Amino acid sequence: MKKRYNPSEPTKISAFNGWANAFAIAFFSVIIVVAFLPVLLVIMSALSSEESVSLYGYRFIPREFSLEAFRVMSRSGSTLPRAFLNSVLITLGGTALGLTVMCPCAYALSRKELKHRKGLMLFLMIPMLFSGGLVATYMVNTQVLHLRNTYLAMILPGMCTTWYIMLLRNYFLTTVPDALIESARLDGAHPFQTFLWVALPICTPVVMTVAIFQLFAYWNSWYPALLYIDTNHTELYPLQYVLVNIERTIQAMNRDAAYVSGVSSYNLPSVTLRMAMVVVALLPIMILFPFFQTFLKTGLTVGAVKG
Repeated sequence: MKKRYNPSEPTKISAFNGWANAFAIAFFSVIIVVAFLPVLLVIMSALSSEESVSLYGYRFIPREFSLEAFRVMSRSGSTLPRAFLNSVLITLGGTALGLTVMCPCAYALSRKELKHRKGLMLFLMIPMLFSGGLVATYMVNTQVLHLRNTYLAMILPGMCTTWYIMLLRNYFLTTVPDALIESARLDGAHPFQTFLWVALPICTPVVMTVAIFQLFAYWNSWYPALLYIDTNHTELYPLQYVLVNIERTIQAMNRDAAYVSGVSSYNLPSVTLRMAMVVVALLPIMILFPFFQTFLKTGLTVGAVKG
C-alpha cells in the first residue's frame, strides 16, 4: 500500500536542503571572517608602536599598544578637520550633481519614443573606449573651463560616468512598465513630471546603488587635487590628499634625519602612520555601508531579469 504523504515528516530533500543551508552558512561565514581579517590587522597595526611592528611584524594582538601614529596626525592642527569637511563637501556635492545629470539622461535613453537614441548611446559609449588623454583633459579643465584651485575641479571630472548611465538606463527600461508611463501621460503629466513622480520612485534602489558608487569614488579620490590645486590653496585639499602629504612628509623627514645632527636617534612612525591613515579614511565608509547595503543588493539584482 502506498504511504500517504505527511508534510510534517522530514524528507530526503528537506534533509538535503538543511545540510546545504548549513554548508552555505558555514562557507560564507568563513569568507566573511577572512575578508574582515585584513581590516582588523590594519586597525591593530595602527594601534601598535613603530618599534614593535619593526621587530615582530604585523600582529592581530599588538606586543605594544601605542597611539603615536594618531598623535602625529593630530599635530596637523586644523588642516585635518578642514580636509575632512572638504571631502564631505566634495563627496556629497559631486554625488548630488552626478545623479541630477545621469538620472534624467538614463531615463530619456530608456524611452523608445526618443529620436536618435541609438546614436546618443553610441556617443556616450565612445568615452568608455577612448579618452582625450591626461594632457588634453588638464588643458580643457584649466585653460577653457578655468577650474584650477576650485572645488569644481575635484567634482566635475568624475561627475558623470557612462557605465552608471547604462546601469540606470537598463533599470528604467526593465523595471518601469510602459503602461504606467502611458497612464501618467493620459492623466496630463509632463515627461519631466512622469520621470520625477512615477519612474524615479520605482527606481530608488538603483539610484541609491549609483549614489553609493559615486560616494566611494569621491571619498577615495585624491589625484584631482594633485593636478588642479596648488600649494597656495591648501584650504581646498581633501582628506585623502592631506593624508598622502603627511605620509610623504614623514618619509622625507625619516630619510633626511641621518644627515641632520642631533635627530638621527628619533624615528617618526611611518608604517603605523600609514595604517592609521587607512583607518581614518576607511572608518566613515565602514559606518555608512551597512545602512546602504539593502539598496546596493536590490539595485544590482532587481531588473536584471525581466519578469
